[in-house]
Amino acid sequence: MMMHEELYDFLNRRRSVGSLRWFLEEPDSPTPLQEYLQKLLEMKMLSSDQFDNLEKHTQWGIDFVEKYTKFVKERSEIELNYARQIRNLSKKYQPKKKEEDDNKYTWCRAFHSTLNELNDYAGQHELIAENMTSQIIAELTRYAQEIKTERKAHFHDGRKAQQQVEASWKQLESCKRKFERDCKEADRAQQYFEKLDADINVTKADVEKARQQAQMRHQMASDSKNEYSSCLQKFNQEQNEHYYTIIPNIFQKIQAMEEKRIERMGESLKTFAEVDRQILPIIGKCLDGITQVAESIEPKNDSSQVIESYKSGFEPPGDVEFEDYGQAMKRTVSETSLTNSRSDSKADRSSKGKSKTLWPFIKKNKLSLKLGSNPEDFSHLPPEQRRKKLQAKIDDINKDIQKEMDQRDALTKMKEVYVKNPQMGDPNSVDPRLAEIAHNIEKLQAEAQKFEGWLAEVEGRMPVKSDPPKRTSVLYETQNSTPPTNNNCAQDRESPDGSYTEEPSSEVQSKVQPETAESGDEFDDADEEMLPTIGTCKALYQFEGANEGTISVVEGELLYVIEEDKGDGWTRIRRNEEEEGYVPTSYVEVFLDSNAKGAITYI
Repeated sequence: MMMHEELYDFLNRRRSVGSLRWFLEEPDSPTPLQEYLQKLLEMKMLSSDQFDNLEKHTQWGIDFVEKYTKFVKERSEIELNYARQIRNLSKKYQPKKKEEDDNKYTWCRAFHSTLNELNDYAGQHELIAENMTSQIIAELTRYAQEIKTERKAHFHDGRKAQQQVEASWKQLESCKRKFERDCKEADRAQQYFEKLDADINVTKADVEKARQQAQMRHQMASDSKNEYSSCLQKFNQEQNEHYYTIIPNIFQKIQAMEEKRIERMGESLKTFAEVDRQILPIIGKCLDGITQVAESIEPKNDSSQVIESYKSGFEPPGDVEFEDYGQAMKRTVSETSLTNSRSDSKADRSSKGKSKTLWPFIKKNKLSLKLGSNPEDFSHLPPEQRRKKLQAKIDDINKDIQKEMDQRDALTKMKEVYVKNPQMGDPNSVDPRLAEIAHNIEKLQAEAQKFEGWLAEVEGRMPVKSDPPKRTSVLYETQNSTPPTNNNCAQDRESPDGSYTEEPSSEVQSKVQPETAESGDEFDDADEEMLPTIGTCKALYQFEGANEGTISVVEGELLYVIEEDKGDGWTRIRRNEEEEGYVPTSYVEVFLDSNAKGAITYI
């Protein structure tokens, strides 16, 4: 208690932390009092400065959590952008429809498989971004909000406890000042009483009054002392509870919160690594797939495919015999030669210096066909390639025929069921569809027969006499008064300039009207030269050419353009030598070739 009284006397003189430090540095101060003041000073510093430091540190920890969350979010965006770029790259190099034939080569299939594996590879990076978003970003964002709320509650409790201690300290200071004031008043009253008591001129009543006043002041000082002692005990109790119970509990909660935050950061870093590690086996499988398809490439097989694809089927030409111009004899040609036998007029022209060209060295016809406008019978191809194309076309037509027949059989059975059970449906409702299918089958069979005839011609199975009459060009008729001989052999056909052509149909011919008894001008239409093509077009919609002068087209069909729209909304097109007419301009997409306008001419 003496130590406390000494402290009170000291605090009456110096009421500041600086005074406490000064007192602690005094060499003559009592050691127990120094220890008490040192402890009080440390606790005072802990309750103010260190509390603020903890508040700053915990706020920095929360900011770090948000910073790491932002880092993971940016990493996730990088993964998504990378996956998107990989997918776009794979899509960019995927084979187009016109490149589907390349799949017959093993190296092409390997590359296409690599693109598919790369697409799966991109999917794994998308999975990384998805897992990081759900397992790290979402969790840390939620946890950051929780820790902010928890931190706010802890520091609110700490500030509340600090305010309570400060209020108790202020009450103690008030009691101390009252005690000090009453003590001074009691001393002054005692001195005044003693002075009057020693003065013989003062009446006894005044002395008694001063004595009672002094006793009253002493009693007030005693009461103030007791009140001050009570406040001091209460303050010490609250202060001990504050620094040894309340504040340590708050600090322990803050410490637990901080340790939990650090632990959560460690778990997030571990998850960051595990998200990548989880996809490594699948990425390894993608890379293994690329390695396997690379090892499956067969160079010899691919080279054999190339040989098979471009094998022409031509027989090598025989030796060219020596022509002795010193003797009056015509040029003779080896029977095994592949040069064409001309008509008399052509032979005369060739004898005047125009030599024939052998097939290995021929040039393409000047009347070259545009891209996408190859003849229907594939006559622009060598015999072997033409045979393959025709056979493939026949197979496709047969498949379509089989589909139509399957539909016909199914509808026939349905009709039989309707006949037996009229309540299930009207049998006559199936007839329009059956008629349409029968028409389709008939049309497909006619088309298949046409291609089979061309195939038989290529294979040499069809006799010359059974060949259908070929359309002759107007230009050729004007040069020859008699119809040309129908030569179907691939080695007996040449274009007018002497170059090789596979079929007469590769030259676009004009229509020859049949001879009628009523018409006097047999060759009026034949003498008219057909309009040249100025481009191509693609049908955007189906059009039924019911009116005279129009032509029917189906959606997606490719045709020739022979006359542009003159402002009336109609474009003149041609399907083949016998079918041409007008279609609405809005129904087709026109591709004009201004550089080669008129290059494909029908003569």
